[in-house]
Amino acid sequence: QLQLVESGGGLVQPGGSLRLSCAASGFTLDYYAIGWFRQAPGKEREGVSCISSTGGSTNYAASVKGRFTISRDNAKNTVYLQMNSLKPEDTAVYYCAARRFRTCILSERMYDYWGQGIQVTVSS
Repeated sequence: QLQLVESGGGLVQPGGSLRLSCAASGFTLDYYAIGWFRQAPGKEREGVSCISSTGGSTNYAASVKGRFTISRDNAKNTVYLQMNSLKPEDTAVYYCAARRFRTCILSERMYDYWGQGIQVTVSS
């Protein structure tokens, strides 16, 4: 059974940091590009960041560039999203997704497998 599981979310104060993890089971991520998406209450889901299968190419939404860093450890079958300088507007449910191609694209319709999502709340 192909599964993606996010972890590392929670409540953090503005300016704080969190690291999200996306672990795969039932398949190897070596040949998959991975994306992180988020959905805030009352808003559509948006792309946050993605990474190619080799990790050699990354992409970020303008709203998170310079604050978030995506990385992957294929040996651990896991992708990470390091989130620094968090703002209240980063509050959302964060999803990781896998795409059956090597290239990184920040479009949710291009992804085949999705995690269940994890809540990130930035509040004082």
